[in-house]
Amino acid sequence: MWAIILLSKHLDWQERARQETLQVFGGQKPDFDDLSRLKIVNMILLETLRLYPPGVMFARVLGETTKLGNITLPCGVQVNIPTLFVHRDQEIWGNNANEFNPERFSEGVASSTNGKFGYFPFGFGPRVCIGQNFAMLEAKMALAMFLQHFTFDISPSYVHAPYLVVTLQA
Repeated sequence: MWAIILLSKHLDWQERARQETLQVFGGQKPDFDDLSRLKIVNMILLETLRLYPPGVMFARVLGETTKLGNITLPCGVQVNIPTLFVHRDQEIWGNNANEFNPERFSEGVASSTNGKFGYFPFGFGPRVCIGQNFAMLEAKMALAMFLQHFTFDISPSYVHAPYLVVTLQA
């Protein structure tokens, strides 16, 4: 849903994604083997997840005393990580951190953050979302099928006002 809203606002990216989808699949139903060829669609989904991560915050309990900069945190402390804020941090993403710019992922996730740890829409570490790869495949498949058959435009009456109910909602 967030990708469609963003593509409705950024018609140039919508057209680029549509052309790529039609080039890879034509009018045929997208298949699993060729989904990896959708580089622009993948960049759009990565950028969408950066701006609108499914989980806006997650918590971890420290298993051992940890030094974080000049602060020492004791074992057992719960640390909350605000994904939404980290994904929009200008020190990590640059001055256009709040703007939709899929091009930042043209060389992959690692190069998009200037070597800093700053992208984790599905969490990280041993508790990363087990469904992350499946979710990305399904999102690529759905978006490719929408792009093959539809053009999106944002309604003039649309008011952008995301809100939280476990996950980020529109």
